Amino acid sequence: MLTQEELSFFKTKLEERRDKLKRNLNIAQDEITGMMQNELKDEGDLASMYFDSSVDNAIFERQLLELAEIEVSLGKISNNLYGICEMCEADIGIPRLKVKMFARYCIVCRDIVEKEHR
Repeated sequence: MLTQEELSFFKTKLEERRDKLKRNLNIAQDEITGMMQNELKDEGDLASMYFDSSVDNAIFERQLLELAEIEVSLGKISNNLYGICEMCEADIGIPRLKVKMFARYCIVCRDIVEKEHR
């Protein structure tokens, strides 16, 4: 079980990351909108725009997923469930949480979940 000081540390870090992701997503959305409004001069411009757009969309989607995971983790902090594995209900461990602050599973259960999704 995490102490109040540890929970406060992770809450602050999660909120900072959430805010940074929101800023990045807003900038990316503006850039995507701007690209779509550009007048394309030739097929090369069009191909370049589609390539850039697909890369930007992939990054955008990944950041959206991370943002959703962070929101779940912040909710867990509010409900005193943060740092507890969703599968076995064991403590996730501070070293793992420092690497992946929105981890939902301990290492053992994470391996099980990943094997099931393959």
